[in-house]
Amino acid sequence: MIRVLLADDHELVRSGFALMLTVEENVEVVGQVANGKDAVAQVLAEPVDVVLMDVQMPVMDGIEATRLITEATDTKVIILTTFDRDDYLFDALRAGASGFLLKNASPEDLVAAVLAVVDGHALLAPEATLRVVQQLAQHDAVRGPRAEPAGPAGGLTAASSTGTPERTGEQQRIIDSLTAREREVLTLAAEGLSNGEICDTLVVGQATVKTHISNVLAKVGARDRVQAVVFAYRSGMVS
Repeated sequence: MIRVLLADDHELVRSGFALMLTVEENVEVVGQVANGKDAVAQVLAEPVDVVLMDVQMPVMDGIEATRLITEATDTKVIILTTFDRDDYLFDALRAGASGFLLKNASPEDLVAAVLAVVDGHALLAPEATLRVVQQLAQHDAVRGPRAEPAGPAGGLTAASSTGTPERTGEQQRIIDSLTAREREVLTLAAEGLSNGEICDTLVVGQATVKTHISNVLAKVGARDRVQAVVFAYRSGMVS
């Protein structure tokens, strides 16, 4: 069973998601909380596979709760969003979120999102992956260097005169460790292609693509696919 915790300060939203998840026999809602502090406490007290996390909540917001959960556990966090505040998405990615889900998602999409992050994928729709990560990379390039590392292989150095982030030595070392095919797979993933589309593009099987993705995650030091894609943008592999 996939154990899911719902964190949202609106009871109606929590109840709606809980009802939707009952359509999947392998998914169990193990708890519902109304703030980030309670979400962290429950995850630390009892193993949870996935947290559906709202951003704006009292006591502790979803961004801070995501950071604390991902730093201390292997629990995957899906941020509940309407895509109306891009800065929340940037911060959620840096905090370790594995995906994003629209609050008006259908029951089928909700279940698919939960199953996807458990399998190591990132966002529900490849188009969403591309949109968010492109904006994240652009946002980081404008902001320049940060005091603390953020995401796989740390943060960016200052942007170059062309607007492309300058690659750090550690980022270059990681890229050099990737095989030509692994770099190709990561680039395609960063462009928003799903595993099936990568298979079609490279004319290889699903198992082969999954192996390459797993190797990329290990070498990049990424928790999941979205963090690897963020690395591709931050390191300048994709612009």
